[in-house]
Amino acid sequence: MTIDAFLLSRIQFAFTISFHIVFPAFTIGLSAYIATLLGLWLKTGDQKFHLLARFWTKIFAVSFAMGVVSGIVLSYQFGTNWSRFSLVVGNVIGPLIGYEVLTAFFLEASFLGVMLFGWKRVPPWLHFLSAIIVAGGTALSGFWILSANSWMQYPVGHEVRDGIAYPLDWMQIVFNPTFPLRYMHMMTAAYLTTAFVVLATGARHLIAGHRTESAKTMVRMAILMIAITAPVQALIGDFHGKQTAKYQPAKLAAIEAHWDSSKPAPLVLFAWPDEQAGLNRFEISIPGLASLLTHGSMDALFPSLNDFALEDRPPVKIPFFAFRAMVGIGVLMIGFGWLGAFLWWRGRVFEERRWLWLAQYSWPAGFIAILSGWFVTEVGRQPWLATGVIRSKDAVSPITTLEVAISLALFVCVYCVVFTAGILLINRLIDKGPDEIGDKDAPEQPSKRTLKAAQGPASDLFGDGRPGDDRIQPQS
Repeated sequence: MTIDAFLLSRIQFAFTISFHIVFPAFTIGLSAYIATLLGLWLKTGDQKFHLLARFWTKIFAVSFAMGVVSGIVLSYQFGTNWSRFSLVVGNVIGPLIGYEVLTAFFLEASFLGVMLFGWKRVPPWLHFLSAIIVAGGTALSGFWILSANSWMQYPVGHEVRDGIAYPLDWMQIVFNPTFPLRYMHMMTAAYLTTAFVVLATGARHLIAGHRTESAKTMVRMAILMIAITAPVQALIGDFHGKQTAKYQPAKLAAIEAHWDSSKPAPLVLFAWPDEQAGLNRFEISIPGLASLLTHGSMDALFPSLNDFALEDRPPVKIPFFAFRAMVGIGVLMIGFGWLGAFLWWRGRVFEERRWLWLAQYSWPAGFIAILSGWFVTEVGRQPWLATGVIRSKDAVSPITTLEVAISLALFVCVYCVVFTAGILLINRLIDKGPDEIGDKDAPEQPSKRTLKAAQGPASDLFGDGRPGDDRIQPQS
């Protein structure tokens, strides 16, 4: 392997995007959770929801800031390291990124101040509305980013003249055939990731034996989210896999380490793909199951890696192992969520110390699954940056290996310092918990009507089953 500016630029972008992606994903899910908490507070008048909303808003602010900082770096790299990419596809990708800034990021930023500092400065309904708008802005931001990335995966609605892509049909570009399922897959992953962070936080405080009511509420809400969303995510992933077989057959062949198209593809549980020999070493597989899952028949045939020219094949090992890590974590998520729901149904979820002990360490699961999924998506697209339009090796800027090496070293140093500090700050806030942060700025209960509603279904669901038992008063 030759260490040159191209390889180091790829490593640099992979490094920075890996740091970046986890924070927007977390803020997408966390903003929706905060809006839900404020909505429950308005509906029930129960101050514990207000306490939790204030608590998670502080964590959201740190995560949002880290996502913004790491995202700015990525946009600069398009010009410094990948200038040919900007030249060739900038007419298509540029407007999509611009829409993300104008319609999503500005929307988030405009109402973020109200969400962060409006606790006693604006009416409760306006504060709730600002949280909804921020949550909608994060989802809209994901919409445009996934739309741009989906076009790179399967470009449509354009024409290429003199090596430059020009848009012809923006509806085709924005609503690329691969986009809807990829967007749903990513959004669901964001909500699941946040649910596991909330679950781990609640379990940590229960294990420590304090903040019982707030911690119990977090655990209940997280279990409900995981038990419902994790199976839905698996279903979306199945549809997405079938779509990949249709639109990106080379990527599917790499994911399955499929080398022989003359016979049905087995589902490879484990193997060591040998790209030089064109076969799998130490393979453990189930005959025909990959054909069944992707094409609906155990006798179905589909293209293998050997059906593509060497220069058109994606790397195999990274998509192969990353996909199995993602699926494995997904299965564990489903099992863990359903086990938690069963224990909740039996009234034992807060007494089952072994489950709580595992739950407090479950927070990385969603982040690892998201990173694994992105490795599959981005590495599986290679050797193309925009499939059929521009190859990765043709997009690199005319810069020297030394220049990229220096910038990569600086990125590693700065990211390690900045993001370590940010993660430690988030961990410190989580350790403090909602009660220690306090709720001194909590407004008065919204109304007598919402106080009366506290004896309704929401209080029973997230409380102890007796109306009013879990309501706590704001601290001074």
